[in-house]
Amino acid sequence: MTANTLMVQGTTSDAGKSTLVAALCRVFARQGVSVVPFKPQNMALNSAVTADGGEIGRAQALQAAAAGLEPVVDMNPVLLKPTTDIGAQVIIHGKARHQMNAVEYHEYKTLAMNAVLESHQRLQAQYELILVEGAGSPAEINLRDRDIANMGFAETVDCPVILVADIDKGGVFAHLVGTLALLSESEQARIKGFVINRFRGDIALLQPGLDWLEAHTGKPVLGVLPYLHGLHIDGEDGINPLDAIDKAQQALKVVVPVLPRISNHTDFDPLRLHPQVDFHYVGAGEALPAADLVILPGSKNTIADLRWLKQQGWDKAIQKHLRYGGKLLGICGGFQMLGQRLVDDLGIEGTPSDELGLGWLAMETQLLPDKQLKRRAGVLLPTDAPCAGYEIHAGISTGAALQRPLVRFENGDHDGACSEDGQVIGTYLHGLFDTESAIETVLKWAGLAQVDKFDYNQERERQINRLADATEQHLDLNRIRSLLG
Repeated sequence: MTANTLMVQGTTSDAGKSTLVAALCRVFARQGVSVVPFKPQNMALNSAVTADGGEIGRAQALQAAAAGLEPVVDMNPVLLKPTTDIGAQVIIHGKARHQMNAVEYHEYKTLAMNAVLESHQRLQAQYELILVEGAGSPAEINLRDRDIANMGFAETVDCPVILVADIDKGGVFAHLVGTLALLSESEQARIKGFVINRFRGDIALLQPGLDWLEAHTGKPVLGVLPYLHGLHIDGEDGINPLDAIDKAQQALKVVVPVLPRISNHTDFDPLRLHPQVDFHYVGAGEALPAADLVILPGSKNTIADLRWLKQQGWDKAIQKHLRYGGKLLGICGGFQMLGQRLVDDLGIEGTPSDELGLGWLAMETQLLPDKQLKRRAGVLLPTDAPCAGYEIHAGISTGAALQRPLVRFENGDHDGACSEDGQVIGTYLHGLFDTESAIETVLKWAGLAQVDKFDYNQERERQINRLADATEQHLDLNRIRSLLG
């Protein structure tokens, strides 16, 4: 066995792989172990810019924070960002390399595995422990050929595997036993134990099932992790539901349309958690409710999502919102939509096309092959409130609106735009609300007279520690250490 690699696989998507790896990163880091997260292949529209100027899945950036590290591209060497239901942008070692459909990528996986193994070897040379997150389920028998995300990787590097399942969804024993049954003999032997996630209730009522599971499979249950009410950490891809949070009576109402290819929706987590923000996502077929602030999010397919937004009638609803004095903010793709025209004559996001924008900012955007990947820090104008974040976009915007920028960066560059009447602003800066001074400035602009202090980064640290505390309490760490020799 490779002594410094341990892999967490799940019976389903959203079984708890990302959170368990994040928790173990924090647990081992607390103990002085040099630990690093790793995900061979990720498919997600939530991404982050790394310290070495690349792009990786947002979950690996969170896991890096849990381990006390800056994120780097080797933590997630292959990232797939879906642009359609059957196609995706393929990002290798942090850079966009290809646009492929599912069949083309399946053929390409042999080359992608080389990138995965290169990154794994580099991390082996730097760290004592690599905690690997699988993708989806290892029991997807139609994807086993050339697999690089689950057992294909584990078999190649010869590492032990923990299998996690979410009991809150129901059917946990069927998930575990069924997954095990669909694996080959060598893959079954590689699974060293089970973790049951998100349990609520009396553990005594679960014990007969645990005893049966261990007797039936010959493998131990390494722990039963509790359902942690109110836990919130960065979502890997889908929008995580939040437990009900009591909000102030005078909360600011904020609405975000959920576009078909919405990206980096973690931008809005600080708003969702802020005690004075009444936040709502609005989905397909829903009317846009009355709000103080509407935010257009990022998109992986901006022109298609803009057309979809118009089909929903939301352009007219936003026009009414502005007429009644509401505020409008666009981030990245949402910022591009605010302009007069979007042009993709090179087919960067699919079929070459162009589309009239919403027309609230005097600018046009041209999509180009080279993606902008930058970590940024600066100030919001005109208040000079500190802000920080990152850029991930393929478009370059030009026009008179940019002469009234929203952000001035440390190097003197400017970003974003403000309308002449001050009702509409836009920026390419993801992570804008992570900075306490920036969220306070934007909420005041949107109409909140007195903004309470809210440090999202401090809250994220509290949540990671809470998750790690529960993992230390309910997981058999001695048994896990024995897997690592």
